[in-house]
Amino acid sequence: MSIESDLKKDGIKVIDKLDELVVNTIARNIAQKLVATFPQIHFDETNLYIKLSRIHMYTADMPNGMAEANYFYKNSSIYFNNQIDVQDLEDFAIHECIHHIQEIKDKNNKLLRMGLCTFTHLKPFGMGLNEAAVQYITSKVIGIKPDYVKYYGIDMRTSSPCYYPVECNLLEQINFLLGEESTLDSTFHSNNHFRNLFESTFSKKVYEAVVNSFDYILNCEEKIIIQNNLLQEIDEHTKKVDKIINQINILKEQISTTYMRTQNLIFTTYFDNTFNQISDLEGLDNFRRKLDEYRNYIGRANGYYYFDNYYTEKMCALEHKCNILENGGLETAIEKSSVNKIVAIFNKIKEFFFKECKYSE
Repeated sequence: MSIESDLKKDGIKVIDKLDELVVNTIARNIAQKLVATFPQIHFDETNLYIKLSRIHMYTADMPNGMAEANYFYKNSSIYFNNQIDVQDLEDFAIHECIHHIQEIKDKNNKLLRMGLCTFTHLKPFGMGLNEAAVQYITSKVIGIKPDYVKYYGIDMRTSSPCYYPVECNLLEQINFLLGEESTLDSTFHSNNHFRNLFESTFSKKVYEAVVNSFDYILNCEEKIIIQNNLLQEIDEHTKKVDKIINQINILKEQISTTYMRTQNLIFTTYFDNTFNQISDLEGLDNFRRKLDEYRNYIGRANGYYYFDNYYTEKMCALEHKCNILENGGLETAIEKSSVNKIVAIFNKIKEFFFKECKYSE
């Protein structure tokens, strides 16, 4: 399939090629910002500038809902929405330039890998995770401050309030637990450092489940864009409109459900594994502090108490383990059944409080 056919399939109509001076200016500025923002990556600014300056850049008409800029690896080109002001092109180019840095191709120009995403399977594996990582990096380069937003009924803190906010939030949870070093390394250099660290900390099975969830959420969001575009093409209210709206609501619910399930899997696996490794009071304090700080990263929805229940249970278990460590390993602390009773009491108090608030509305 030709480049023109690929573009037409995505609804992109090329208008004009950007002036070479504009491209060089964008490339130089982005190279400088990447070097300044991520000194630990050890970029060579000159080589990076040369690499980015060779990207072909065009303005084009694009469908509603599509990203304001798109990178096509087949011809190493970036296509910008014609509605973007020239002064804003650089900010939108950062995300796409990172994709260009990431790509690994074979001798036949077939894409094999792009950061955290591999293309050796029947379909890409890790596209959602990679988009989240690239946007996470882009937000750092631009200087976007994390903000609290609400999407799909989920209240969350995210480093990217406008682009891939759900995926970025989940990635930030992972970065908080593992550190961002391996994420940055594997995103820029397209290696397995992130995957290896994740699997050694969680497991291979959990890694695959989490990555599949990222891909699923991204896929649902793309379907919502398609449905919204169909909705705009209908002039009057019909049964077809109701069907499209219903489909959009289903997709939103699927995103919310997948997000919560993935979030729960991430923190329960990590803290369960880490809890079993506590061998001294210092390790216990570090665990308690990290679990407490993790509350700032989780997303919440109406009726969501999973983390609160888990937090209460783990704090009781920590108290039990603390007593054991202080008594030289002797089982003199409260029994497991007592821990469960304490959790049940907390849940009853929470349930009563919730009912009181509900009746007072």
